Amino acid sequence: MAPLTLSFISAFNERVEPLMNGTVAADGIEIIPTYSHPSETFWRQLKFHEFEIAEMSMSSYLIARAHDADMIALPVFPSRRFFHAEQSYHVDSGIKAAGDLNGKRIGVGEYQQTAALWTRGVLEHDFGVSQYKVHWHMERSEELSHGGATGFTAPPGISFHRIPPDKSMATMLVNHEIDVAPIAGHLERAVNVIDRSTHMRGTAGDWSKVKPLFPDPVEEARRFVTQHGFVPVNHTYIIRGDVHRANPGLAISLYQGFLAAKRHARETLLARVPTALFFGAEYLKMTQELLGDDPYAYGIAANRAMLDTVIGFSHEQGLTPRRMKVEELFAESTLDT
Repeated sequence: MAPLTLSFISAFNERVEPLMNGTVAADGIEIIPTYSHPSETFWRQLKFHEFEIAEMSMSSYLIARAHDADMIALPVFPSRRFFHAEQSYHVDSGIKAAGDLNGKRIGVGEYQQTAALWTRGVLEHDFGVSQYKVHWHMERSEELSHGGATGFTAPPGISFHRIPPDKSMATMLVNHEIDVAPIAGHLERAVNVIDRSTHMRGTAGDWSKVKPLFPDPVEEARRFVTQHGFVPVNHTYIIRGDVHRANPGLAISLYQGFLAAKRHARETLLARVPTALFFGAEYLKMTQELLGDDPYAYGIAANRAMLDTVIGFSHEQGLTPRRMKVEELFAESTLDT
């Protein structure tokens, strides 16, 4: 029997790549891969439903499913980060710690994106920063945003602004037109980009005044995992609804393929560490001691606390009109994973 041939769009991800390039296979399925930046992928899939399998923003997926979008997710979460710990602030803002952000101007790439969802939720629940007591400045234009595809409007009571197209979060932060933006870890790149393109993106100010909100992100990660027990999810993978209904065994077969790809990536991880990182093995051991043997756990059971949290944040922040149930978000055949 000929394999089922399916279009598959995703950014490069080392835990997914073995499935996309054919190193491992999902039983009975042939993948036709397309590589795309996540923001473009999500906009295309939410707007046009082009691909049969697609990487998907967790936050935008919740919004889409709450409005009956015809897609279903797999409990596959190969991209995760501590988003709130990526914030930087301008020293003239008077900010000393995360709890000082009430009343401040905060930049976001896109208001409904998963990174912003987690940042708002963690700042509110862990540091007492109300989403209603800050001013949000969104960088992405409506035409190029997930929200442009899902019909986003700012929730009631939110102070929402759009960053002008001739500026960016980085230029507004360095010029102290906003107080906080998620560019920690990317400061050097931001400085270089702005220095090369000030005629297009605004005037570069004094970068020595931009500091990370969490000077020790590893220690903040330790605090978060100790308190919450998980690493926040960023993206998942979805199957288009018509394809899912026409192929009852597809979801579990794909899930097993994703698991096999992740296993292969883990088994070959040390061989892929760049030789310039002399202490790659030691860093890997530190990561495992901090985050557990598998920070990228798949399945429902291992991710129940994380899923309950992100679902709750989405409803609490006014992005979804009701609190979604885990059981309605993922393919039925994967609910026992």
